[in-house]
Amino acid sequence: MSRPVALVTAPLRGPALDELREIAEVVFDPWIEYQPIKLHGPEDLAARLTELGATIVICEADFCMGEVLDLPLKVIGSTRGDPTNVDVAAATAAGIPVIHTPGRNADAVAEMTVALLMALGRHVVPGHRDMTEGTVHGESLPYQRYRAWQVAGQTAGLVGLGAVGRATKWRLEGLGMKVIAADPFADDATHDLDDLLAESDVISMHAAVTPETFGMMNEPKFALMKPGAVYINSARAGLHDVDALVAALDAGHLGGAALDHVDGESLPEGHPLLGRNNVVLTPHIGGATYDVELRQSEMIVADVKAILAGEAPVRCKNPEVFA
Repeated sequence: MSRPVALVTAPLRGPALDELREIAEVVFDPWIEYQPIKLHGPEDLAARLTELGATIVICEADFCMGEVLDLPLKVIGSTRGDPTNVDVAAATAAGIPVIHTPGRNADAVAEMTVALLMALGRHVVPGHRDMTEGTVHGESLPYQRYRAWQVAGQTAGLVGLGAVGRATKWRLEGLGMKVIAADPFADDATHDLDDLLAESDVISMHAAVTPETFGMMNEPKFALMKPGAVYINSARAGLHDVDALVAALDAGHLGGAALDHVDGESLPEGHPLLGRNNVVLTPHIGGATYDVELRQSEMIVADVKAILAGEAPVRCKNPEVFA
């Protein structure tokens, strides 16, 4: 019996990729290796799958919808926590299982959260700028202008206690912080949101963006935060109102902010978040580790193997297709 063909446009690596090659003819063409990046729309992806005779597609950002779901696919693998690049309802109607990788980047994003906290709290960015621009010896000594409070002994409030929130929790506790959490879906969350905002020295966002959470950190919520507290968002910019954040910074109510994501992935010249010594910005790189690629490979390939063996996958977005 001939082996199925798998088109893989997601960045897979490690032993799991070798395992996939043992059970399928793999066409490996990761989007991330292209400059500029290479993403398929539904029509292009359907044409490529048809050309290859592929019945398995594993992708991260290509659009699996429309014509793609008219093909006789055995499985769609999306290397995302939530397979937002797949029309899951249409795939379900077509009887195509959609597997995904929840929690694949939890450790990576938790590490980025700690990095943002330390970079912001210990003035790493302006200190680095002083060194590279030759402005170390200004009107005051660096030891004077960059004094800060240690995070040990402070209270960190986590908004969201999913995989990333839990991975962040033990890391912050390891730094000597008291960690509290607000999450209506976690039984072990300790606070409601308003009480958490009022009690925390650091607010760290780890909620998913949904209609209920979109813009949840608005002017009234920032006003509830302690004077001088800092705001960290290593999740998505959709969780906060940017204008309200800027206003809280301008008023001096917040001590600073650190963000790993902004709408559109970049900010225009002159944006009010740019050029501030109390704001750290990174370009959505929290999950950009090779370890994430190893982890998502293990998760996806294990479930592809299960499906091909007639077994139930562990991480399936639409398990009802097997009924």
